[in-house]
Order: sequence, then structure tokens, then C-alpha cells
Amino acid sequence: MPSITPFLWFDTDLAEPVAYYTSIFPGASSDNGGASDGPIHSATIELCGQQLMLLNGGPVHAGFTETISLFVSVETQEEIDDLWQRLTADGGAPSRCGWLKDRYGLSWQIVPSVLGTLFGSPDRVRAQQAIDAMLTMDKLDIATLQAAYDR
Repeated sequence: MPSITPFLWFDTDLAEPVAYYTSIFPGASSDNGGASDGPIHSATIELCGQQLMLLNGGPVHAGFTETISLFVSVETQEEIDDLWQRLTADGGAPSRCGWLKDRYGLSWQIVPSVLGTLFGSPDRVRAQQAIDAMLTMDKLDIATLQAAYDR
């Protein structure tokens, strides 16, 4: 069966991005394509069971936009807070509705799994209350989303 792996183009030696991403997610691993000395031009990392391929391809196509993001589903506010802090540190930037950019400009969505339950509720008034609350947030807050839903 074929597999699909996101392929990310960077304009930098991959040693630092590989170390950065694998330090954020518990159990992450990397394969730097066999490089032991000098710059790393390609690498594969695995984050939470998802493989990502990285390429130091130079400036021609470098740069990320929000048209592609990595979606991270979490269970707790502590996980949201931890990932948000780590991914926005050292040049990253928060955005709206659970989105952020990391220091390389890669977009991430840090989303509590309960969001699907709240938004998918058959009670469309309550679901809309949760949606309206989310639209006021940068980093998502589970308690605030639940309180809006429960109003």
C-alpha cells in the first residue's frame, strides 16, 4: 500500500530543525540520511507516529504559508500550553483559533480533541456558542470553550 509523507523544504542546514522538532514531541525520532559530518541536506523525522521528510533545498522554493499546516490533536490544556509555548518560542508567532507559526514559519494547529465534539453537537445553538468563543482566541482554552458551549 502506498504511503503519504509530508515533505518540507527548508533553506538551512537541517541539524537545527531536526533537533528542534524532535525535542518538542516525546518519543520523536530522526534519520539524517546517513550524514555524520557537515551539513545535513535531507532528513526524516517521526513526530507522534507521523513521518515528515525535510530537505535543505536552498532558497528557490523556501518558505511556508498557512495553506499547509500540521494539525496536532491533544487531550488536555497542559498539552496545549506546552506545545504552544515551545512552538512559538524563539521567533515563532501565535495566530488565531489555535494556529501558530514556529520559528521556521511552519504553521501548526494545536487543537483539543473535545473541539470536534463541541462543534459537532446536534444542538446547533450550543455548537455555535463554542465556535463563537473559539473565534475570539489565539491559543485555545478548553475551559472557556466548554463554558461557552454550556451557557
